[in-house]
Amino acid sequence: MRVSVILPAAGLGTRMGREKSGTSRKQFMLLEGAPILIHTIRKFLRCPSVTEIVVALRAEDLDWARGLIHQEHPQKPVHVVEGGETRQQSVENALASLNPAPDLVAVHDAVRPFIDTDLVERVIAEAAATGAAILGIVPVDTVKRVQRNKIRATLPREHLVLAQTPQVFEFTLLQRAFELALRDNFTGTDEASLVERLEQCEVSVVQGSDRNIKITRPSDMELARLFLGEELARQTAS
Repeated sequence: MRVSVILPAAGLGTRMGREKSGTSRKQFMLLEGAPILIHTIRKFLRCPSVTEIVVALRAEDLDWARGLIHQEHPQKPVHVVEGGETRQQSVENALASLNPAPDLVAVHDAVRPFIDTDLVERVIAEAAATGAAILGIVPVDTVKRVQRNKIRATLPREHLVLAQTPQVFEFTLLQRAFELALRDNFTGTDEASLVERLEQCEVSVVQGSDRNIKITRPSDMELARLFLGEELARQTAS
């Protein structure tokens, strides 16, 4: 079974501001001397089920990223392609580059470097069995539906999940979902929202992890440094 991983990394990081690294591009901010993107790539290189990795980047970052990836001496193919102005366009460009077509495609936020490899294997296995699967966690806070600044309803948490990545789909299913979105000029918030519109396959949810954080704000970097320190300590202990 061929499994391709797509890492959309063409965003501008407008919520991050500029840190000491001199960049607001969160995927390139440094954790222990390496860009967040590289930490994320390393996780998928360790996954037995992953066949190849495709990173979608802005055109001006392609050569620089190739150099960084080359320094990792990856044991699996890691390709870079030009992304688009939106995440959806970046994933679409990466999908079009997959040749030969894989059996499954996993899309993962480039700024979620603490994904556990066992979770990756579990969500891939679920997608292989059902056609579509994502990681998700149940919210711990009470969730309100509001209009302007007024509460309209309290939503039962047992029917809610916070979507994470990877989100894994049969290649042909995801391809059809993107074709329909393009035809309808529809923009989704994640890949599952595109697949849901097909009404051809139910998307399964595999229990995710609260450590699988998405680094989007400066305050997230402190937690990221803590998590990375813990990971390095475990590796040293083993």
